[in-house]
Amino acid sequence: MELKINNQTKQFPLDSLTVQALLDIEIPEKQNGIALAINNIVIPKSDWNSHFLNPTDDILIISATQGG
Repeated sequence: MELKINNQTKQFPLDSLTVQALLDIEIPEKQNGIALAINNIVIPKSDWNSHFLNPTDDILIISATQGG
């Protein structure tokens, strides 16, 4: 499966991925404080395990940062 993540095209050997499975592959160590949008629609964390991705999806992963 080919996905566009943060404006970069990436290949995945699986035909079917949930949002959570993608995050486990891409950022396994830092999943707190992130938000995810697919095709400009925010996907709530409660739906990450049940929302399946499509090859045409444009995924944006945003990480919260501290600053002042």
